Amino acid sequence: MSSTLFRTKKVEQSISDTEEPEHALKKSLSALDLTVFGVGVIIGTGIFVLTGKVAKENAGPAVSLAFIVAGVVCGLAALCYAEFASTVPVAGSAYTFSYASLGELPAWIIGWDLVLEFALGTAVVAVGWSGYVRSLLDNAGWHLPAQLGGRDGAQVFGFDILAAALVLVLTAILVVGMKLSARVTSVVVAVKVVVVLIVIVAGAFFITSDNYKPFIPKAQPQTAGGNLQSPLVQLMFGYAPTNFGVMGIFTAASVVFFAFIGFDVVATAAEETKNPQRDMPRGILGSLFICTALYVAVSIVVTGMQHYSDLSIDAPLADAFKATGHPFYAGVISFGAAVGLTTVCMILLLGQTRVFFAMSRDGLLPTFFSRVHPRFRTPHRPTILLGVIIAILAGFTSLSALAELVNIGTLFAFVVVALGVVILRRTRPDLPRAFRTPLVPLVPILSVLASLWLMINLPTETWIRFGVWMLIGFIVYFAYGRTHSRLALQEKEEGVQAADGA
Repeated sequence: MSSTLFRTKKVEQSISDTEEPEHALKKSLSALDLTVFGVGVIIGTGIFVLTGKVAKENAGPAVSLAFIVAGVVCGLAALCYAEFASTVPVAGSAYTFSYASLGELPAWIIGWDLVLEFALGTAVVAVGWSGYVRSLLDNAGWHLPAQLGGRDGAQVFGFDILAAALVLVLTAILVVGMKLSARVTSVVVAVKVVVVLIVIVAGAFFITSDNYKPFIPKAQPQTAGGNLQSPLVQLMFGYAPTNFGVMGIFTAASVVFFAFIGFDVVATAAEETKNPQRDMPRGILGSLFICTALYVAVSIVVTGMQHYSDLSIDAPLADAFKATGHPFYAGVISFGAAVGLTTVCMILLLGQTRVFFAMSRDGLLPTFFSRVHPRFRTPHRPTILLGVIIAILAGFTSLSALAELVNIGTLFAFVVVALGVVILRRTRPDLPRAFRTPLVPLVPILSVLASLWLMINLPTETWIRFGVWMLIGFIVYFAYGRTHSRLALQEKEEGVQAADGA
């Protein structure tokens, strides 16, 4: 049985599957499209929403250092993703990479994990978008009733109609086609980058140096009623987890890490890229570098404009300009954030549907979802199904409850991909690799250790929720996926042929 759980799918077979007419996705993306996708999804909730939350609760002005820590962790993982995406240019990202290197069960686990990561990520970002739209409407004197999405921190007072509607509209765009999605994203990303630059340039004139004091606030013990961290930290390293202080920076990094998952999503579009061997590394690494620099600059500016203890959680950048008496800039930022977060939602939804599609094509999920639209050449069935489910989830979700759960899923994927690079180098040294991760196995090992470090800094309840989701995944795999996978059916057919031949 163990041999079937760890049977691998050859890279050549994965690539040949993409050429089957009923499963073939349209190749239309360039390196620029991929970079725009990456920037489009990375510049989002982390910069427009989570900056205020982690500065106020975890790190103070040192949130800029937390962004650097998270960026370094993502940079190590990005080098591993770039090698895999250029070597195995197939939809599915870490799921497909794991199938080629670690085996079927690990691939299923990571695929199941990615479905959770992207679904919750889409819902969380939709909620953040809704918050900025409400802020923009408030500036215009229009106030939505609480029953249509009013919130006070993590408390939800009804169904967030704005968040749900956004997901449904983006679902329709993704069904129509990737090139349309890329064009929409390009326009929106341009608006979003301009807004970020406005925050940096205009906000620099309103910085008060006293707001940086103390730059690293004094450590405060965490309590059961707050953002209680994993007991693994104390068990493994002998210190009590804190908010603020030096260790608070790592706590903040484990939360703002959510903002960096864009290059992970870029990898899911490998199969729809014209020249993935050349363009995937450029899109992954380029988008990550650009966004890390912008994140650090914005976090320095916003914590200088308003004392970290006074920053809002729902719309920190816009509210910081309001607090300094500049409502015009606040309105511009709210508009840019509302427009910009749409691309984050769309690309996260894109990532999830591609992973779901790849798992269905391999038979681990019903093959009904692996048929592409005859005209648009997009996986319309999983796109519609998941879009409706996420719209409902976005209507009832809250930002603080789910952001950490997305993070642990992403970090887990990073660990698997880094291990996969080392294993595939040993098992398939003959594969052509357009991009090679430098200093193997050192860089992958550092990526694993850095990702695990951020994982153990996540809240205890996040680990519990993640464990429950993984348990459900094991049940689904052993009840359906193990016997319905294409590899299982091929092995069965080969066994029958061998018996007939005997």
